[in-house]
Amino acid sequence: MLKFSGHFKIPRAYFSEYITVTFKLRQKRIALNLMGSDRSLKKQKMSVLQELKQVTTIVADTGDFEAINIYKPTDATTNPSLILSASSMERYQPLVQKAVDYAKKTKGSVCDQVAEAMDYLCVLFGTEILKVVPGRVSTEIDARLSFDTKKSVAKALKLIDLYKSLGIGKERILIKLASTWEGIKAAEILENEHGVHCNLTLLFSFAQAVACAEAGVTLISPFVGRILDWYVANTETKKFEPLKDPGVISVTNIYNYYKKFGYKTLVMGASFRNVGEIKALAGCDLLTISPALLKELENETESVVTYLSVSNAKLQDIEKITVDESKFRWMLNEDAMATDKLSEGIRKFAVDTVKLENLIKTYLK
Repeated sequence: MLKFSGHFKIPRAYFSEYITVTFKLRQKRIALNLMGSDRSLKKQKMSVLQELKQVTTIVADTGDFEAINIYKPTDATTNPSLILSASSMERYQPLVQKAVDYAKKTKGSVCDQVAEAMDYLCVLFGTEILKVVPGRVSTEIDARLSFDTKKSVAKALKLIDLYKSLGIGKERILIKLASTWEGIKAAEILENEHGVHCNLTLLFSFAQAVACAEAGVTLISPFVGRILDWYVANTETKKFEPLKDPGVISVTNIYNYYKKFGYKTLVMGASFRNVGEIKALAGCDLLTISPALLKELENETESVVTYLSVSNAKLQDIEKITVDESKFRWMLNEDAMATDKLSEGIRKFAVDTVKLENLIKTYLK
């Protein structure tokens, strides 16, 4: 008979069996503890997208509001190309038909009805998007108005009125305009005289960024990926590390300039080609990201480094400049990349606008 700690006795015949059972129980207890630790770690581990949301406002760059609902961004952006793509999807045909029915009630010419349907369709998409995002939606005006300040203002106010008729206040809308001199001046009028918030798009240069800040616009959208595209096509370097990506560098410089000198205009990086560019701009005010890249970020779990911050921007040695119309045009002219990509962007959006108009005409017949 064996005695243990003075508490109980075990016959020698059963001692070996007792040791075996005790050992197995301890092994099982250890395994269960380890499994519990693994589950706890998995619960605590955040995706890259979740980490980014802690330092940057994430915006969905799509007109597909069903895709938007998956990734729960704060805001969403649209443009003629995205609206065209969404309008071609079967599940959004009812929206197109609704816009056409609205236009038919105006009883104007076919051209007039197409124009009415276009405006109403953009607003319908924006309204549906606002049902799934808590923040704002960006709605872009016709790219063919990019060099007409007066008509840009009129179109923007019309869109705001259409939103109002559907119960959406202007505080939830960003009017997107191309970052031409005329577009920036239109935004300045809309912001200062009408309280309409603007998002200046197709921004590729420092001159455009400075002009936007001085005009007091709400937000700018520098196009990271399209800047990269130009350098890949026009220089000997075909691959760039994220932090050396020319698009990333451009946005970083603009962000630092804005924060250094206290401009209220927000910076929203846009047009990304890969998740490396996105992660290299962690800390930027906003980043607008396509559903495909949002999915990649959701599936990654590495730690995110915050590269952009107000405190770091304040330490930068930067010279402040001012930009009037002549200086703006000269600086833009001297920047081959920005001149090429701005012109190309306006042309491409105009082409997709015409395609969308032709789609609407098929409904009007």
